[in-house]
Amino acid sequence: MRPPLLNPLFRPVTSLDGIGEKLAQAIRRVLGGSDADPVPRVGDLLFHLPAAMIDRSRRPEIALAPAGAVVTLRVRVDRHQKPPPGNRRVPYKVFAHDDSGEIALTFFHANDAWLARTFPVGETLYVSGKMEWFGGRPSMVHPDHVVSEADLASLPLIEPVYPLTAGLTGKVLVRAIREAIDSVPSLPEWLDPAMVAREKWPSFAAALRAAHYPEKPADFEPTSPHLARLAYDELLASQLALAIIRHRQRKSAGAARTGDGRLTRAIVAALPFELTASQKQAFAEIAADLAKPERMLRLLQGDVGSGKTVVALLAAAAVVESGAQAALMAPTELLVRQHARTIAPLADAAGMRIAVLTGRERGREREETVAGLAAGDIDLVVGTHAIFQEGVDFRDLGLVVVDEQHRFGVHQRLALTSKGKATDVLVMTATPIPRTLVLTYYGDMDVSRLTEKPAGRRPIETRVLPLTRLDEVVARVREAIARDAKAYWICPLVEESEALDVAAAEDRYKALTKALGPVVGLAHGKMKPAERDKQMAAFQSGMFRVLVATTVVEVGVDVPDATIIVIEHAERFGLAQLHQLRGRVGRSDRASVCLLLYKGPLGQVATDRLRIMRETEDGFVIAEEDLRLRGGGEILGTRQSGMPGFRIANAGIHAPLMEMARDDAHLVVDRDPELIGARGEALRLLLYIFGRDEAVRLLRAG
Repeated sequence: MRPPLLNPLFRPVTSLDGIGEKLAQAIRRVLGGSDADPVPRVGDLLFHLPAAMIDRSRRPEIALAPAGAVVTLRVRVDRHQKPPPGNRRVPYKVFAHDDSGEIALTFFHANDAWLARTFPVGETLYVSGKMEWFGGRPSMVHPDHVVSEADLASLPLIEPVYPLTAGLTGKVLVRAIREAIDSVPSLPEWLDPAMVAREKWPSFAAALRAAHYPEKPADFEPTSPHLARLAYDELLASQLALAIIRHRQRKSAGAARTGDGRLTRAIVAALPFELTASQKQAFAEIAADLAKPERMLRLLQGDVGSGKTVVALLAAAAVVESGAQAALMAPTELLVRQHARTIAPLADAAGMRIAVLTGRERGREREETVAGLAAGDIDLVVGTHAIFQEGVDFRDLGLVVVDEQHRFGVHQRLALTSKGKATDVLVMTATPIPRTLVLTYYGDMDVSRLTEKPAGRRPIETRVLPLTRLDEVVARVREAIARDAKAYWICPLVEESEALDVAAAEDRYKALTKALGPVVGLAHGKMKPAERDKQMAAFQSGMFRVLVATTVVEVGVDVPDATIIVIEHAERFGLAQLHQLRGRVGRSDRASVCLLLYKGPLGQVATDRLRIMRETEDGFVIAEEDLRLRGGGEILGTRQSGMPGFRIANAGIHAPLMEMARDDAHLVVDRDPELIGARGEALRLLLYIFGRDEAVRLLRAG
């Protein structure tokens, strides 16, 4: 049950004065809700913060007021000039003056009676609005505020500006937000008093008031005490929810899995290369987790080509040694078969029995695999989400490895383990994610990083060229394929439209086929998967020497002899995407090159991106830079700035607060895992306020 104390914040916005169903729908839209969402609640308005501010504190004399500036003038009303009868296109003007000169206050389609009441001749008033000059004469069209000298204190010198939507005016929204803030009950402090004192933070209610009623321009800074406090509250709610889920999973029966090392030793002996130091370290961390009687929840981060699959195979082998089974899940059939090709010879050398299971396996082949998993005859299955469909059962599933599923949330990670008892989880991602976002999305997991490339890999030479040199690039590709090289040609993102992306790719495919002959393949997201796989396979086998593709395609396939990648309109891509694409080459000991073609003139962010790509291949450096330039959205595959799922916290600005919130959350759960102490009870309120009630439900469920 939600604490009754919070009921005023959980009532619908239609309970607010003057908000009916129609306005409630407009408020839902402005808060980012979809048509399927219910009516927003009063508490949702608390975190709809101003996007900008109008500074009305500038008070020059008329003659010194700059054009285009918002100013507040002290004037004396001289006369009214009404438009000619019957001509509504001519404005109504009120002339006023100060010691420096005269100004025309201009109104279109005015209400004469209202103007006569508002601007009595001879009265001294304060008017605030945007200053305009026409032919050397000052004017203010429809002043935003008009107050008498006696009411000057009511004029907002710093006025917040909120994001709006059709059918919702600023005045209506401000009134609703004011009533929402007045509804905030007296809440106990959920933060550590020593931290509040150290950071000089206000209380939650005072922070909300300062955010919505700023008194000076500095109040809009995201690092201001009140906004930092609210960002921390939001981050703490997130981290506490993750910590509770993690604690529950760890508490739920785990199994200590220790083997004799015979399979892992056989795999290492069969490798054609020496394991890197970070591969050894990552496997040691995983083996230590497996040996504990708790569930393993670990994220393995490694740049493209850093050898994650081998580490995952060693983890699977360790589990198989202990008598259990393992499953490796990849997002596409293409990647499943690539993993199987990499793993098969090593598994054979160790005597591990492996199988493949995707949507393509049918009939007797599928039946044999399913029967083998149920009987325990198969040690490791590699497949798509088909592994977790009904009817697929394991004798003893000890480990699930999830590849490239950074779109998987906490709940999906929980669901993956339902096929076994005490199943351990290893999530792999080739997207280097900055520490702040790792904590945001994987706060329930421990993290291992692979920071080196396997021996024998050569650096990729990255060049930045204008599109005007396209003919030279085509000539260079022609020379390279004559020497048996292979090249990817990535087509540009077009206006956020997959259909237009495909059209651009098809045009480039035709142009390159004309220039290079029938050695060019095409792969894009509108193709049927089987057709796309056929094109990719022809590229892998060498039937095609050039593959034209859009980014919609999962081009994570391993083509070691591809040594050139051309990325058209590189300025339209984010850093993380450019880095992922570049990683398609440089997968052998042959020299590789990445050509970034751009169309000028470039903005500062695009210039910075291309410079960073030229200067470094380190995916973790690139990820941190991407966060700085773009915010957290794009790094995790969504094209927006900020931190997805957060309304106040900003990944680039509030990163240090995320670290603090994580440490704080872990301390709370270690000391008071049921949240029943005084601070724990207050933190339950925080979880409800920020919509993390699933964690409270988990506590109640025991």
